[in-house]
Amino acid sequence: MPHVAPLAAFGREDLALAGGKGAGLGELVRLGMPVPPGFVVTTEAYGSTRAASADRQAYENAVIPGELRDAILAAYAELGRGAVAVRSSATAEDLPGAAFAGQQDTYLNVLGEAELLDAVRRCWASLWTDRAVAYRERLRIDPAEVRIAVVVQRMVDADAAGVMFTADPVTGDRESIVVEASPGLGEAVVSGIVTPDHYVLGTDGSVREFVAGRREVVVRAAASGGVVHETPTDAASVDRLPDDVLAELARLGTAVATHFERPQDIEWAVAAGGVHLLQARPMTAVPPPPLPGRLNPLRRRLATVLLELLPTRPYPIDMTTWIPYGPAGLMAKVTESIGLRGAFEGFLREEGGVVYRLVPPEPRPTLRLMLAPFLIARRARRHDPARWRDDPRYASFLSRVRELAARDVSRMPWHELVRVPREALALVDPVADLRIDYLPGSGVAIARLFLVLRLTGRGRMLGDLLLDGRTRTEQVTRELEEIAAEVRSDPALAARLAAEEPAAVLPAVRQLPDFAAFLAEHGHRESSSPLLVTAPTWGEAPETVVGLIKVLATTPPSRAERPPLDAMSPRMRRWIERARAGTAFREDTHYEFTRPLPILRRALLEIGGRLVAEGVLDRPEDVFHLRLEELEAGPDGRLRELARTRAARRDELVGVRLIDPRAVFPVRDSGDALLAGEPASGGRVTGPVRVIRGPEEFGRLRTGDILVCPYTNPSWTPLFQRAAAVVVDTGGVLSHAAIVAREYGIPAIMGSAVGTTVLHDGQVVTVDGDTGRVGEAS
Repeated sequence: MPHVAPLAAFGREDLALAGGKGAGLGELVRLGMPVPPGFVVTTEAYGSTRAASADRQAYENAVIPGELRDAILAAYAELGRGAVAVRSSATAEDLPGAAFAGQQDTYLNVLGEAELLDAVRRCWASLWTDRAVAYRERLRIDPAEVRIAVVVQRMVDADAAGVMFTADPVTGDRESIVVEASPGLGEAVVSGIVTPDHYVLGTDGSVREFVAGRREVVVRAAASGGVVHETPTDAASVDRLPDDVLAELARLGTAVATHFERPQDIEWAVAAGGVHLLQARPMTAVPPPPLPGRLNPLRRRLATVLLELLPTRPYPIDMTTWIPYGPAGLMAKVTESIGLRGAFEGFLREEGGVVYRLVPPEPRPTLRLMLAPFLIARRARRHDPARWRDDPRYASFLSRVRELAARDVSRMPWHELVRVPREALALVDPVADLRIDYLPGSGVAIARLFLVLRLTGRGRMLGDLLLDGRTRTEQVTRELEEIAAEVRSDPALAARLAAEEPAAVLPAVRQLPDFAAFLAEHGHRESSSPLLVTAPTWGEAPETVVGLIKVLATTPPSRAERPPLDAMSPRMRRWIERARAGTAFREDTHYEFTRPLPILRRALLEIGGRLVAEGVLDRPEDVFHLRLEELEAGPDGRLRELARTRAARRDELVGVRLIDPRAVFPVRDSGDALLAGEPASGGRVTGPVRVIRGPEEFGRLRTGDILVCPYTNPSWTPLFQRAAAVVVDTGGVLSHAAIVAREYGIPAIMGSAVGTTVLHDGQVVTVDGDTGRVGEAS
């Protein structure tokens, strides 16, 4: 292809030649969209330019080869040698996850041959501005791999112009189109120097919402070239876009989004009553679409559980390893065994290889569900949760875990190494079988105790009665308390731990006699989520454990007193013991099934390291952006591009939630309070807020703080000794945080949905665990 060619010669497959903008516009021309005529100065032309070096000044002063100069001017002549818009079009821009909006330059109303050639050179040079270089570095885009084309189009002297989003950028609604408009050229809207008119349209062009802008400035084409900024004298008067123009914008926007199979960010202009499309690129950071209708109670309960288990967006490697085989996979097998399919499957949706939304599962009953009462009763009679560790399947599980953990993945040949992840995942199967057999007995015992307590007016005692210190989670906390006591006995170490970050004190804490043994026994515990293999374990992130020790070292252990059992009848004591055994089984099997997690992580990171050595990946952790089957296919040059593209898409979504929490947690009447959630542990307390978003912040919690967090799991248990109360965005009355809060006798509010966004560090609030409200301290 020649160095200069008409827009119609390009399509989205020509990104390497025309850049993102040029390829996108060419695709629109092919679709018959109203795109101003123009041409592309290709990336090969950029490559042929004799610039002294790869920097801005060199390209601004570059000498354009004679043949290229003649080709540009010939194409300009075909446009009539009138005013044109000259826009940069880099090969990395307008890609999913990397919009590059505003990173390269655009020149409007360019008049004359010399001015056009100068604008082309300045577009080339804009690839090397400080902002463009920094942007590419953030996205880990190799400068040597980026080239730039230049798009030249006939200038549209717009009566009005602006931007159109084919989905609501705030709610994610794909049935809404958001249009922002202002008189004159669209530069005023794009650059943000004007408050534009704001429209929300239906896909049929109907106006759902209109907010008039302030029209502080109007950008117009100057007669001599370039643009001028004018201050309108009649800014107060509002001339809305005609209905036929709005309808045409909606029609075009919908057609473009449908073609590209993704919501689009479109620049447009209206001149002489006609609509012109000036640019179209994928919308970035668009939230997932709202769920249709209201969730039924079962879907709401499942969503509550899943939100608590997914504090961060899963990676592709999570989606193909620990999510289908870990806790969600286990529970899918358990529910399917009694005739309920889909309860823990298909709840995460991917787009471009990246998880972009959570859709609460819709369980599907099968005929086997009719037999569920009999199946549960039979399993409950045959399998006593108090004796599950005597089951030979448990001993076999431990033996197989130790055997695989003892193998040195760093010495394995590739064909052996790449099999280890599936071997580690296969270790979980016996735990699934144990849960299928023993959970019915646990559930029956807990349900029976709950009913008895409710009938006798003592329902609130359930949480206190279920815990008796026998679970592995409680054992972990006791061992941490013992290490914390060692710290308190060493004033110098205690002072360092109180004053410094956990990572800085880690070498000193490692010298404590019990610390190494603690990590050896409990280092397989997850740090943030039991569903994700990509989050480090305690053994890999011991500073997380030091953060917990810091919490405990400054606060002596304290728990709420448990109700005495002596005054209860022998039958009631027996029922309580069985319910406690059931609770311990549920907690301890969770603890045990994560034992293969470090094995899986070691194998994956070793694979990543090998691919780095082969020049396939940039970092070992980039393996998380790939799927297991892609790794099993062997080293492949395309893996780097897959990892980079998915990493960029993931970065784009960093501030976007998988689901709007308000769809899961009903909006509660907070009255004059700051927020309201589900009451989970009674009591009323006032204190300063401390927002803790993850394990890396454990050490920030101070005695008497109100712990506000997005989620919890068993790893958070020691924090409850220090907190005065807890407010959690997710979870319900039976979630981990609620149970532990009742054990420690502190108020707790679950499912607040917005606690971590409404409340802030140091804010003094009153938490009422009986009403589920958080208010300003009086």
